[in-house]
Amino acid sequence: MARYTGPVCRLCRRSGEKLMLKGDRCFTPKCAVDRRNRPPGAQKSSRFRRLSDRGVQLREKQKARYVYGMFERQFRRFFETAEKQEGITTDNLLVALERRLDSVVLRLGFADSLSQARQLVEHGHFLLNGRRSDVPSITVKEGDIISWREGSTRTEYYKTLAKTIESKTVAPWLKLDKQTLTGQVINLPTPEEVENKVVSKNIVEYYSR
Repeated sequence: MARYTGPVCRLCRRSGEKLMLKGDRCFTPKCAVDRRNRPPGAQKSSRFRRLSDRGVQLREKQKARYVYGMFERQFRRFFETAEKQEGITTDNLLVALERRLDSVVLRLGFADSLSQARQLVEHGHFLLNGRRSDVPSITVKEGDIISWREGSTRTEYYKTLAKTIESKTVAPWLKLDKQTLTGQVINLPTPEEVENKVVSKNIVEYYSR
């Protein structure tokens, strides 16, 4: 499947807020949202235009897609799965997105951004319960163990990570052994533990029309 390869800072500017698509760079003066806090493209008018309710819902759906690096068809499948599950659809959707393997790699502190986490997974650097996994969208379960492939522990990236892992923040629903850089899903995330600014209610309303 094709993937967006353009400048990701344009996606943040289009959303009107930092989506943390470049990790630590988003906290520096180089952040495009801080330097040019306006939508990309030619500015035809300085007049304020109020978004309709449908526009607000669409923007939130697009923002979630940007954050998780997904295309419309794949994102729609996640929504349809969440809608069929028991419980509240908004909560189901957020939890399902966080349970993707690339999201877990990011939350464990193994990467600075989701795109970097996805690349690490696609290159086969991780084992899921002892088996090599290179599918970023695979869903983890409670008790799953994420570890580094033996060959990957000899890379410069791993050696640097081992020195800086102490400063990383790990999501509360995960456990990380900082000596072996092995993570475990101790329980499924709750909506309150999801670390993003996505308003899932607007997404549900968008697809429900």
